[in-house]
Amino acid sequence: MIDQFLAGDLSDVEEAVRKAAAAEILPRFRQLADDDIVEKNGPHDLVTVADRLAEEHLTASLTALLPGSVVVGEEAVHADPSVLAALGGDAPVWIVDPVDGTRQFVHGEDGFATLVALAHRGEVLASWTYAPALDLMAVALRGQGARLGGEPLRAGSPTPGEVLTVAISHYDFTTEAEQRALAGLNTEGVAPRPCGSAGLEYLNVARGRLDAIAFSWENPWDHAAGLLLVAEAGGASATVAGQPFRIAGGNALPFTAARDAATVRHILGLLAVAG
Repeated sequence: MIDQFLAGDLSDVEEAVRKAAAAEILPRFRQLADDDIVEKNGPHDLVTVADRLAEEHLTASLTALLPGSVVVGEEAVHADPSVLAALGGDAPVWIVDPVDGTRQFVHGEDGFATLVALAHRGEVLASWTYAPALDLMAVALRGQGARLGGEPLRAGSPTPGEVLTVAISHYDFTTEAEQRALAGLNTEGVAPRPCGSAGLEYLNVARGRLDAIAFSWENPWDHAAGLLLVAEAGGASATVAGQPFRIAGGNALPFTAARDAATVRHILGLLAVAG
């Protein structure tokens, strides 16, 4: 079932993502009322009516495209953590972050994205990274490469001797222990900066505009789409234990994704020193 679906015309998935954003996200961009915004776990962890309605829209449209599939969405998991168990099941799973970069969205900034990945038995097979306000759509298919606006994406490699720019977990969302784990990147030859939308940071790596990311959390909806995008653009990733990132969780953290394998090894070496 899943192989036949992936071998077909996947433009319907892209269209479903665009339609959800057009119906539920863009009309509310810079139009949110105070009661459209709710704190989940603190003042920096926000959810809006656009997040909830876009996830509902995508849940209906994506499962209709692939009968028998299920959805693991950020808002559904927040309401019922047992939804995460579907990542380990036999059904194909759509992993959905309706508005990645909710804080940017709330502040009227255009750096937010809708992230969708299709996984089966723990393996991410396809992903869609859409920045509605920027009209950017990146698509990755396992073993078939990555494209942005229909054009091939290649991450390339950092220029030897130049400072590596690395997006790291934002300080507002990290504990002191997590900050200490990332502290090894505060060294000569590396320029760490707080990340924005995780999905768009992965896109920046895949485009060769950012050398690496180093993140200390493992929510699958934040990472599944981007990790495949980077891999299919020629990049690499690994956890601090040197293992592949598992979307079902239980990873040694932090982890990194970078433009090439050499940069991954370098970043992991710096993280290991901090650890």
